[in-house]
Amino acid sequence: MGTITKFEDLNSWKKARELCQAVGGIMKNEGFKRDWSLLDQINRSSGSTMDNIAEGFDRNSNKEFRQFLFIARSSASEVKSQLYRALDRKYINKEEFDKTYKIANDTSNLIGGFLNYLRDKNERKIK
Repeated sequence: MGTITKFEDLNSWKKARELCQAVGGIMKNEGFKRDWSLLDQINRSSGSTMDNIAEGFDRNSNKEFRQFLFIARSSASEVKSQLYRALDRKYINKEEFDKTYKIANDTSNLIGGFLNYLRDKNERKIK
């Protein structure tokens, strides 16, 4: 892995940002406008994914960073579950579901890979 000096360099953060953009797109669907609770929840969990990566990046240790990455990965999983609710309630169609679910899954996988990379690092090596 090359030198990473800011969270915006992280592939997992870039993918999490893409997830937020995708969620923002489906939130414009009419059904979501009537279900404020689900709208708010999917918006917050997608934002939490990228925000926790960013916040953890500026922590003082890999151990703390990993804790934030675990939260970020959990938030991406939460988005996946919420997508099922949106599909079941017919707020999104299968194509929108599949596209957004794939981005959420890819985000989760990238975070998991990064967690594996950091697992055995005792000192902060990415800055």
